Amino acid sequence: MGISCNLFFAFVVFFLLHRYAILAIGPNISTDEAALLALKSHISPYRNNILASNWSSSSSVCSWIGITCSSRHRRVTSLDISNMQLHGTIPPHVGNLSFLVSLDIRNNTFHGELPKELAHLRRLKMIDCSRNNFTRVIPSFLSLLPNLRFLQLSRNQFFGGIPSSLSNLTKLEELKMSKNFLQGEIPQEFGHFRYMTILDLQFNRLTGSIPPSIFNIKTMQIIALTGNNLTGKLPETICDHLPNLEGLHIANNNLHGSIPPKVEKCRKLEVLALSINEFTGTVPRELGNITGLAAIYLGYLHLEGSMIFPYKKFEFFFFPLVLIYFHHLTGEIPVELGNLMELETIELDSNEFTGSVPASIFNLTALESLGLVQNKLSGTLPSYLGRGTPNLKVFYCGFNNLSGSISPTISNSSRLSILDLSSNSFAGRIPESLGNLEYLELLNLQINNFHSDLTMSFLTSLTNCRKLRVVSFSANPIDGVFPSAVGNFSDSLQIFEGGACNLNGIIPKEIGNLTGVTRMNLVDNALTGYIPDTIHGMLNLQELYLDNNKIEGTIPDVICNLKNLGALNLSGNQFSGSVPRCLGNVTSLRKIHLAYNRLNSRLPASLGSIRDLIEFDVSSNLLSGKIPQEIGNFKAATLIDLSKNNFSGNIPSTTGDLDKLTSLSLARNRLYGPIPDSFGKMLSLEFLDLSYNNLSGEIPKSLEALVYLKHLNFSFNKFTGEIPTGGPFANANGQSFLSNDALCGDPKFYASPCVIKSPKRKKAILVPYILLGVGLLFLALALAYIRMRKIKKNVGQADVCPVKGHERISYYELEQATEGFSESNLLGSGSFSKVYKGILTDGTLVAAKVFNVELEGAFKSFDTECEVLRNLRHRNLTKVITSCSNPDFKAVILEYMPNGTLEKWLYSHNFFLDIMQRLDTMIDVASAMVYLHNGYTTTAVHCDLKPSNVLLDQEMVGHVSDFGIAKLLGAGETFVQTRTIATIGYIAPGIRTF
Repeated sequence: MGISCNLFFAFVVFFLLHRYAILAIGPNISTDEAALLALKSHISPYRNNILASNWSSSSSVCSWIGITCSSRHRRVTSLDISNMQLHGTIPPHVGNLSFLVSLDIRNNTFHGELPKELAHLRRLKMIDCSRNNFTRVIPSFLSLLPNLRFLQLSRNQFFGGIPSSLSNLTKLEELKMSKNFLQGEIPQEFGHFRYMTILDLQFNRLTGSIPPSIFNIKTMQIIALTGNNLTGKLPETICDHLPNLEGLHIANNNLHGSIPPKVEKCRKLEVLALSINEFTGTVPRELGNITGLAAIYLGYLHLEGSMIFPYKKFEFFFFPLVLIYFHHLTGEIPVELGNLMELETIELDSNEFTGSVPASIFNLTALESLGLVQNKLSGTLPSYLGRGTPNLKVFYCGFNNLSGSISPTISNSSRLSILDLSSNSFAGRIPESLGNLEYLELLNLQINNFHSDLTMSFLTSLTNCRKLRVVSFSANPIDGVFPSAVGNFSDSLQIFEGGACNLNGIIPKEIGNLTGVTRMNLVDNALTGYIPDTIHGMLNLQELYLDNNKIEGTIPDVICNLKNLGALNLSGNQFSGSVPRCLGNVTSLRKIHLAYNRLNSRLPASLGSIRDLIEFDVSSNLLSGKIPQEIGNFKAATLIDLSKNNFSGNIPSTTGDLDKLTSLSLARNRLYGPIPDSFGKMLSLEFLDLSYNNLSGEIPKSLEALVYLKHLNFSFNKFTGEIPTGGPFANANGQSFLSNDALCGDPKFYASPCVIKSPKRKKAILVPYILLGVGLLFLALALAYIRMRKIKKNVGQADVCPVKGHERISYYELEQATEGFSESNLLGSGSFSKVYKGILTDGTLVAAKVFNVELEGAFKSFDTECEVLRNLRHRNLTKVITSCSNPDFKAVILEYMPNGTLEKWLYSHNFFLDIMQRLDTMIDVASAMVYLHNGYTTTAVHCDLKPSNVLLDQEMVGHVSDFGIAKLLGAGETFVQTRTIATIGYIAPGIRTF
């Protein structure tokens, strides 16, 4: 007996030791701790990382935040670190949490891939990785998790196809993968799921048809496929095997065909969303048998912003808005919809429904949203409107042909926040009871036949709606006096639309109380008086439209205090005086329309400060003086209209810099001089009217580059020469060139033929000219030989900037040569100087580089350029002709380069260098650099070589210019230290591109 007891005791001891040895060797809580600490190490320590302090080896793993352990095995069974703003990746160590049942990491910013080691977690029932930044394809290893019931991967960046192997998850109940970038078709194998309740694949890029087998899953409660590119039809038997379906969300696809009547067999259906597809036919009357139906969406969503489905069970179904898509549903709205007493939402927008709106719909006490926009509905709304819909919040019925009046009982829908009755034929008085709707935010009554009393009492009543953001009653025959009560609206009001409704009286000073208004539209009325100075109180105003009224006086300077103003339209009034100079300080302005007034001053140059101006119209006024050069600052402008004024002088050459301009009218002014050649750079131009001026000279050939120009008018000017024939001129007719007697060209232009000398006469004249030319050539060679001998004798006696062929020029001569340094002759400008084109008295074309002596460094730049150029001679350096210098004026006269800068040829749309020309220019510049560095006794360093400082002559030979910051190395110097004077941090693109 003793021996037996000893043996039994030994066996028990051996068993216990063996068990503890296995536990010590196999996975345990220490394994889980190591896996979790590895996860912690892959999470950024910043961004409010709560795990950094909480997950510590000094405390039990099971007490860590987000961790749940089983009571039996003391192993981690649940990992929930959702909504913690964590940023990082998921390490493979998580695959060692072998007892894990639930993994919830949603709503963080994890990125990268899901580790394949997750396939080891055979006990997993739930994975929720939604609202992160995971990428790559959906992992196929997820199909190896036999107990998985909930898989949620929504709102990540997964792409590629959906693995068909997911159908191996036979216990799966919920599959949510919305808002990714998934492509391809929905796997046919998904019909094998037997316990599926929610399938959410919304807002991806899925194509193909919906697998019919999906509609055979009897346990299915929600099918959500909205926002893809799915095609095909819905099966006629769609609801034969879906007794539990509560939500069918397949909007925003390309589905077609009719809506199956058998949808009524989905007796538990609560939401039916078919909007933004291509369905045709009628709405099945059988829908009226689905008594639990809460929301019907058969149109498009028409609000701005975004919207959540109103029914609380489906709040996660997000719809983007401002989607205008037409269905082709026809017929009448089924009366049977009035049987659905639980219906909360009806959305039938943008179809072709006809007939009247069933009165029974207005007895649905649960109804919260009714959308009927853009159909062909007619008839009237019930006289008890509002009484049967106490919960109605949103009512849209715009763009129909509804008529009759609006009953004052509408205020019984006391929760109404949006009421849109626009673009119908409603008539009668606007009910004052609208002022009782305390939740009203948007009221749109525009384009109807509503009227009001003389005092516009309805507007006064609306001031009680303290949440009102938008009010519009435009295009109605209101015929009332604009009331001072308008100043009683709350700060919530943002948009006020009261145009084209025959408002009378003055603009009340109380308008300045509308501090929250961003848009004020009072166009096409009969308002008189002045703009009140109190308008400066509308600090948030972005758009002000007062055009086509009878407002007079000057445009008040207080408008310039509206620093958020983006659009100002005062056209068609009786304003006089000047355009406020201070408007140039309102740099937020994008549109200025002041046409058809009596403004009678010069156009202020300060407007050039509004560099983002898009539209500028001051036509039909009495403005005079020159058009400011600063008009060239309107780089973003698409429309400029200065027509029908008294502007004089030349057209500013800076106008040609407006390359985004599509419409330019300078007609009916007193402008003279030529059309700037720079007009050829306005490549977006579609409309050009220069008629009824005193413009002269030839029509520039550069305008042939304006390929989008459809309307052009040069009539009633003094143009000369041949009318161009290329580009837009090919489609022009004689109406564009009337009363320009010196023009010649194609007969279709009603112009005289251009005179062409006959070939025989040319041959007769050619011989003496050849003989004369040969004689002159020998004479020139003889003179050149004598000149060279004289120059050699005078080497070393050159003055600063030596004269080559000309004596030093006076300031007066230079002023005459450049037409008073006219802006029309401006070739370019730099840091210290401007370069003007000039013609000397002997007919020589020159480029006059005039230094601004008021700038610090200008004298030094002048001296440097003279010092360098007097010593250097090379065919690829700009040649100096003469100079003009006195204590108050400095200029260097250079050889004129007719083809401008290399920069123009590299970066302008209408200039082009072929590969050989580019190569030749590179050689020219390189030759100049070799000469500067090694070809002369004194080495020169240019310091500012870039395409804009390389000029091209008539033969397209490159010449390096602008030596204003050059450096000369003295005798014995091998280098010179320079200070950066040119553009800091700038390497000319041409150095790499040409």
